[in-house]
Amino acid sequence: MINSIITGVGHYVPERVVTNFDLAKVMDTNDEWIQERTGIVERRHVETDSKVSSTDLGVIAAKNALEDAGITAQDIDFILFATLSPDYYFPGNGVLVQKELGCRTIGAMDIRNQCSGFVYALSTADAFIKAGVYKNILVIGAEVHSFGLDMSDEGRGVSVIFGDGAGAVIVSASEEEGRGILSTNLHSEGEFAEELAVTFPGTKTGWSDELLKEGNTLTKKEIYPYMNGNYVFKHAVTRFPESIIEALSAANKKPEDLDLFIPHQANLRISQFVQKQLGLPDEKVYNNIMRFGNTTAASIPIALSEAKQEGKIKKGDLVMMTAFGAGFTWGSVLMNW
Repeated sequence: MINSIITGVGHYVPERVVTNFDLAKVMDTNDEWIQERTGIVERRHVETDSKVSSTDLGVIAAKNALEDAGITAQDIDFILFATLSPDYYFPGNGVLVQKELGCRTIGAMDIRNQCSGFVYALSTADAFIKAGVYKNILVIGAEVHSFGLDMSDEGRGVSVIFGDGAGAVIVSASEEEGRGILSTNLHSEGEFAEELAVTFPGTKTGWSDELLKEGNTLTKKEIYPYMNGNYVFKHAVTRFPESIIEALSAANKKPEDLDLFIPHQANLRISQFVQKQLGLPDEKVYNNIMRFGNTTAASIPIALSEAKQEGKIKKGDLVMMTAFGAGFTWGSVLMNW
């Protein structure tokens, strides 16, 4: 039986550290307010006007993952790139990675599921591997949020949360017993799409010419990310446990069987709430939102890469990865490492 295992992980974050105190200089906020509501102390941003893109970050993370797996770009036979901050409206980042890494003319697919993007991409890779279609799939989650955040008092509720970064994994086919992805689940609830969204540009709200018109009626809500924070929080703390229990039940496992839980780093308060519901001790939950903020599609692979580097994951460990985000979309991946 063919299983999907992660053979390599890697991540990269920009060198520029932006603290809560830095943000307090440009908007009406403070360190205590941000930490109390999100748990975030600092985040990484690319240098202003550097033109560093999500593809650029993703390529570095991918190279680190390839090195960790002990293979080259020529061994990759498919690319999945999860992001909400692509280099271009089109084409997608996947083909840009194919070019930059010098891969063969393999397929490349972009996943547009925001905070749940990496979980959706990993689930897709698992299906391809188990179907015997591909042997080594490169899965990337990468974001550059800082180029499109409203750094004013009006935007502080969103802008203090997000950071830039990238993570990548190599998903490979294996017949080794006792390892691999055991179960996945993916969900959506489009009824609440506008509760967390960027609606411009788009065929529903218009195109860039609108910005050139005299007296254009575009609002900050249309141009910048909008989030109904309390609404998102209430749904997240419900959907997280549901998805986790679903994944565990599909594999005949229980929360106490987990060796490590890696939640999407949306908000430390959400992670702590879910941790308490599941009855997991601190050593079984990995959080790094304090240092990186919410990097959406990149958050789980960055955390996964750090956890491996720190020796918190060993072969055979039962690992759960769960995400919830815009769409609303959510899902989980359960695997024996």
